[in-house]
Amino acid sequence: RELAQELLRLQAKRAASSGHSFPPEGEIEREFAASFPYEPTEDQARATVETLEDMMSPRPMDRLVVGDVGFGKTEVAMRAAFKCVMGVKQCAMLAPTTVLADQHFRTFTQRMASFPVEVAIMTRFQTKGEQKDTLAQLKAGKVDIVIGTARLLQKDVRFHDLGLVIVDEEHRFGVSDKERLKKVRVNADILSLSATPIPRSLHQAMTGLRGISLISTAPVGRQQLTLLGQQERA
Repeated sequence: RELAQELLRLQAKRAASSGHSFPPEGEIEREFAASFPYEPTEDQARATVETLEDMMSPRPMDRLVVGDVGFGKTEVAMRAAFKCVMGVKQCAMLAPTTVLADQHFRTFTQRMASFPVEVAIMTRFQTKGEQKDTLAQLKAGKVDIVIGTARLLQKDVRFHDLGLVIVDEEHRFGVSDKERLKKVRVNADILSLSATPIPRSLHQAMTGLRGISLISTAPVGRQQLTLLGQQERA
């Protein structure tokens, strides 16, 4: 009951506050979008547009992107994170496991290698010295995007100017964990990704408390593999 009351107060505070209006798409964002090596599906493109439009709105974003594994949610997240950095803000991405956090770190690092973006990782795999260095750089604003596990929820994590929080596999985190990140910055934009959203998230989307984007179309390569598998079973 106490948690529900706290969530209601937090949601009301976010609704009444003014978020950061990120600037319209610039040339460097168009270059980043063009560097995507695949052809986005219609659903993926729509989810990206909806997310970026939310970020350009003065109201704090709270959007849920739903799609099966391999359907392109990560690219939507990277486009959002890139816009955040181009808007001179920091981005935090929360993953449920160290393996997934490391996977995202590698993907983000490779995708943004040609652009002026500093990406860091915070999990139990990093030594205490490495974590201490990352914490100092986060606080000083020298790290643009930090990807990590629940380690990012600990009290010693301080941001210079947090603008976007991305929660991957939202259904695998507890309510209190996700809301703790929102408290870090009440007017920060929130982007959640999930293949199997929990009822609470769907209810919030259906009642208008948060936006929702559905990616229901598989990429071309995945469609071909699915068809081949079906033919083999037949």
